[in-house]
Amino acid sequence: MQSLSRSTVVAAPPQRVWELVSDLPRMGEYSPENTGGSWIGGATGPALGAVFRGRNRRGLHRWSTRCTVTRCEPGRAFAFAVSSLGLPVAEWSYDLEPAPEGCRLTETWTDRRGALVTAAGRLVSGVSDRAAFTAQSIEQTLDRVKSRAERQD
Repeated sequence: MQSLSRSTVVAAPPQRVWELVSDLPRMGEYSPENTGGSWIGGATGPALGAVFRGRNRRGLHRWSTRCTVTRCEPGRAFAFAVSSLGLPVAEWSYDLEPAPEGCRLTETWTDRRGALVTAAGRLVSGVSDRAAFTAQSIEQTLDRVKSRAERQD
């Protein structure tokens, strides 16, 4: 299992940043690949065990995944497990720690794909080197969340 993490310091309170990363319908504003999510199965917002459908796009490639919230600690952590066709794909987490300037936000991706999902993922997403793409994607997402959290509107 491969994991990647990147962090940034955000000049905003941890609760404000947590509200941004756990607002799945708006995630498309921050991620270069994810276009948002919608709560399903009766879920209406972030909660432990809540399920949502994640929507993704890269060029002409489009796909969706089923995600289950695995950690939900307002102001501290938000994480979810991703699956496709019942097979594990990844886990994403956002961890927040207080910092003198506001908070440190760490985004982590853990690849949980087997050989079948890895091969299918290349075809579905058009990404041949998922780790390299994801490292760049995380950095872009963190920059956009930071920018949004630090705006005074």
